[in-house]
Amino acid sequence: MPFSDQEAIPIREKVKVSVLVKQLNKHIHVALEPCAAEAQAEYNFVTEADLHRPGLALAGYVELFTHQRIQVIGNTECQFLDKLPEEKQKESFNTLVSFNIPVIFLTDSNTLPKHLLKLAEERKVPVFKTPMATTRFMYLLRDFLEDYFAVQTMLHGTMVDVYGIGILIAGKSGLGKSEVALDLVERGHRLVSDDVVMLTKKSNVLLTSATEMNKHFMEIRGLGVIDVMSMFGIRSIRYQKRLEVVLELSLWEDTEKINRTGLDHDTVEILDTKIPLIHLPITPGKNITVIAEVIAMNYLLKHYGYDAAEAFQKKVKKHISEKKSRTEMPRRAIEYFEGDFE
Repeated sequence: MPFSDQEAIPIREKVKVSVLVKQLNKHIHVALEPCAAEAQAEYNFVTEADLHRPGLALAGYVELFTHQRIQVIGNTECQFLDKLPEEKQKESFNTLVSFNIPVIFLTDSNTLPKHLLKLAEERKVPVFKTPMATTRFMYLLRDFLEDYFAVQTMLHGTMVDVYGIGILIAGKSGLGKSEVALDLVERGHRLVSDDVVMLTKKSNVLLTSATEMNKHFMEIRGLGVIDVMSMFGIRSIRYQKRLEVVLELSLWEDTEKINRTGLDHDTVEILDTKIPLIHLPITPGKNITVIAEVIAMNYLLKHYGYDAAEAFQKKVKKHISEKKSRTEMPRRAIEYFEGDFE
């Protein structure tokens, strides 16, 4: 399997504070007002997604102070500073800004006294404030940064959304992955990407998308390139989808092991994340499209607590435990046939 060989490439390694402020406003509508050293935001960089509340640093303990992270000052820190005399405020805040801090965000519409903002200006530490509550702001900011610094890779295959389940159809070239996806689209399901699939790991979840070049397009051998959105409409495509199942197509003669019961649960590891893997040998006349739909529905059933293979195994074990005679005729599924003479 080529999946485990994929190289995890960081999307970005750093972001300017000024760019981050603009992106937060644009994408998640976080209003940020500059308070000090706004010009320095063009030269300071954020390099990681983790955030820090500098309460202990303000109190004087800096042994484990992660100053390279974004510093978020909320109600607790502001009230602590308010209770100090002015000279102690300066001493405490000076301890903080003496480090190379990329940016300080004040939440809950908190402000700092002018003499503290002057210190930040002198130390070239940008300070911005927002009316958003601290917990909410940190959640949105961390989520945005996790996406900004996420790792990604590329895979060969076709990604589709079938009944809300993200299925990556993989396998050697020429097996009909695109044709299966096209049939699924025609049946009302949605295409994410054909041929080249971008995978991004965010919060231990693999999210997929097309590239800027191939989004909405499919290559059907013998026909050529088609535009799925123009042909089938907006309901036929998705810009992003979580990867939940990998469906690997292979020729029957190339398949070493065939799962007959569904009790064996194979997985594949992509970007250190395990994804359920289904090996599907193909033969002439096999309806891969319907099987893909069944895979999605079976995944949903398992998600909600019902596993057909385990249920069938329990029935078999119960039958064996009752020590039925091997020559005894199996019981039919219904006790009484009603008058059905069609």
